[in-house]
Amino acid sequence: MAEASLKHCLVVDDSRVIRKVTCRILEQMEFVPEEADSAQSALEACRANMPDAILLDAQLSRADSFEFLKSLRRQRNGDHPVVVICTAENNIPRITEALGAGANDYLLKPFDRTILQDKFAQVGLL
Repeated sequence: MAEASLKHCLVVDDSRVIRKVTCRILEQMEFVPEEADSAQSALEACRANMPDAILLDAQLSRADSFEFLKSLRRQRNGDHPVVVICTAENNIPRITEALGAGANDYLLKPFDRTILQDKFAQVGLL
C-alpha cells in the first residue's frame, strides 16, 4: 500500500507503554500512528497535521480529555477526525459526557487488534 493512502491515527495517552502497544497495532492495520502524551501535545499535533482518527485516553484527566475534544472540534478541519475515547471503566455517564463533548465512539481497555479493527470498521475508518 502506498504511503499516501495510509490513514493517520493520533494516539493520546499518558502511558508510554499503552502508546507503544497501540501504535504497533495501528501499524499492523496499515495506519500511520503518531503519539501524544498530553492534551496539549495532542492539540499541537492536530494543528500541524490533522489526523484521520484519534484514540483518546479518557483518563488523562477529566478536564484534559474533554477540553481537548472541545478545542479540537473548534479547530480548522477539527470536525474531520474520528475520535474514539478509550476507557478502562464501563462508566456510562462518563462515556455519555465524552460523546457530548465531541467523541464519535468509545472503546474499552484493554483492546487488541481484532477489537480495534471492529471499532474502526463500525465508525467507517476501514
